[in-house]
Order: sequence, then C-alpha cells, then structure tokens
Amino acid sequence: MKSNLLKSFRLTLVFCVFFSVFYIFVLWLFAKVAGPNGGNAEIAVLDNGKVVGGANVGQNFTKDIYFWGRPSCAGDGYDATSSAGSNKATTNPEYLKEVERRIDTFLVKHPYLKREEVPADIVTASASGLDPDISVASAYVQVKRVAEARGMSEEAVKAIVEKVKQGPLWGMFGPSKVNVLKLNMALDEKAD
Repeated sequence: MKSNLLKSFRLTLVFCVFFSVFYIFVLWLFAKVAGPNGGNAEIAVLDNGKVVGGANVGQNFTKDIYFWGRPSCAGDGYDATSSAGSNKATTNPEYLKEVERRIDTFLVKHPYLKREEVPADIVTASASGLDPDISVASAYVQVKRVAEARGMSEEAVKAIVEKVKQGPLWGMFGPSKVNVLKLNMALDEKAD
C-alpha cells in the first residue's frame, strides 16, 4: 500500500509540474510564434494618444455613422469581465426568438434588405460574446446606412471596408473578415 501511495504522489507531482509549467509554456510559446501580434493584445490608439479600445475585443457601436459588430452575450453588453456565450442551442425557442428580434431590429435600420439577405453573424453572438470581427458580407450590408449617415458615397465607404478587410489567417484558415473597431477608426480618420 505504501508503494502505491508513493507512486500516486510522484505521478501527481509530475502532472502538476507538467500542466502548471511545461504545458503553459508550450501554449505561450505557440501564441508568441504563431499567433497574430505575437499573442499580445492590440491596443487601438488615436493620433492624439487617446486609447479607444482593444482591437481584439468587440465593442458596442450603436450609432448609424458606425458599422455595428456582432451581438454580445457577455454580461450587460460587451462586458469583457463576463466573457461567455449564451450556451443556448440553435434549436432553443428562446434563442430563436432572440435571433428573430435581432433580425427585426437590424431590418428597421436597413429597410433596403430582405430578411434572407441579413448575414447570420450580424444577428448571432459568438462563443466568447466579444468577437471583434464581422464577415465581409456583414460589412457590405451596412455600407449604405453608414454612407447615408456620414454623407459619404457608398463607393468611398466600400473602399474603406476593402482597405481594412483582413484575409484568412495565414492565407488559408477561416474566411476574410473585418475588424469593426479598426473600420470605424478608419471612417473617423477619413471624416477628419
């Protein structure tokens, strides 16, 4: 019995060292080498030095002059301290009602769209609830609203979307996307 207890203790010690030191170091190293920005946060700063947010964390834009990001289930709207999804299945009646409500709200500000033209990501929350990016399709369907609100041509706004658009990770993983904070900052710079 004593030898079994000693073996168990040694195995526990080995796993504690492995998972609390080695494994975390490997993940950190992978993020530094392979991750965007070396695994670090990307702070968005205006020309005057004012920090306006983190490009890695979604923010709640509601004005018509700005592109809107994905809905958030994190706390009371984009609360980074409560990052989480709703954990509701896509077949959950409450979830379906919430998505329908979001579509209706989106269509009020985008009356030129048909219901089936609303991209799924603009009315569904991400797993973290803090997704900073939207699909290119979600950006394009908002171009007309933003252009009208800013008094700009749709072509000028679309050109800014194209400038800010990011391709797939390493050119092959995932779809192209648009960072909402960077896009809205680029619009504000163009307006100045």
